[in-house]
Amino acid sequence: MTKKIKVLIVDDSALIRLLLSEILNSDPEIDVVGVATDPYEARDKIKRTQPDVITLDIEMPKMDGLTFLANLMRLRPMPVVMISTLTEKGADVTLKALELGAFDFVCKPSTDVKGNLNSYAEEICEKVKAAARSRIHPNDLPPTAKPTRYKAVSDTSIQLISIGASTGGTEAIKEVIRRLPTNLPPIVVTQHIPDVFSTSYAKRLNTLTDIEVIEVRERLPLESGKVYIAPGDDHLFVSKSGSGLYANIKKTELVNRHRPSVDVLFLSVLDAVGDKSLNVILTGMGSDGAKGMLALKQAGAINLAQDKESSVVWGMPGSAVALGAVSKVYPLDKMAEAIIKHLK
Repeated sequence: MTKKIKVLIVDDSALIRLLLSEILNSDPEIDVVGVATDPYEARDKIKRTQPDVITLDIEMPKMDGLTFLANLMRLRPMPVVMISTLTEKGADVTLKALELGAFDFVCKPSTDVKGNLNSYAEEICEKVKAAARSRIHPNDLPPTAKPTRYKAVSDTSIQLISIGASTGGTEAIKEVIRRLPTNLPPIVVTQHIPDVFSTSYAKRLNTLTDIEVIEVRERLPLESGKVYIAPGDDHLFVSKSGSGLYANIKKTELVNRHRPSVDVLFLSVLDAVGDKSLNVILTGMGSDGAKGMLALKQAGAINLAQDKESSVVWGMPGSAVALGAVSKVYPLDKMAEAIIKHLK
């Protein structure tokens, strides 16, 4: 018999604790071993129950979730799924939690909590199980610290760089972008993320890098030295008009259960520039992007993937590697350098 995943729920809301317990215990692979109303109670129950995963609310009495998370990642790093409010303030705090090393987050509805949270049941169980299998990578580099930035590229035939990611991707993308010079071809990015979170993420990333970061909310010409990020509820795709390239968005059906979808981005890059692209797939659950990357590889494009050891989840890059869609595999801390190398 497979050992069940032990989960501790930390939330000051009795209703949320009850609903999460019911949802998680309904999965035969998960066992809720305890609940806690605040971080101090959680600390004691972690010692007693030895959970594999914690679900953690952000706003709690006695100690806020971020402070508790920072202490936890310093003293006893373990997979944490944040229970986040779907607001701009909630997005900012959740992004800080991901910086501190949280595995992922689930959005807590503000109305009809019982009905709406139950609609997330499959996602909640899926993320908890993925968290239990994940590699914990607490961020040792302070968010405002200046990382090593690689030298500019003087000449390249590459017209476009595309990046796709999911779970763990907000931090992975940040660590790549922060190390790139400012004179590269346009960079287009699809990260699986809710709508209000993508706005906060683009703003946050823009403050941490010398490259201008733009969330695409309308058709925009792609310019060198800029990063274009997909909004959270629209597919991002690239089109060509004359000699110019453009970022566009469309709210069509989900692809691979996602909108935005990495496959939509990669296939549009194929149509727009083909082998004149450099494409990167980073950490993430599932296989979104693998088929698009294979089509790009078959057209002669350069495709890079994050390695298993540095990925929070090796789902997306692993699927691309399994398909034979990847040119080279690199650890996250070498990815920016690899991009520069392949641009030359």
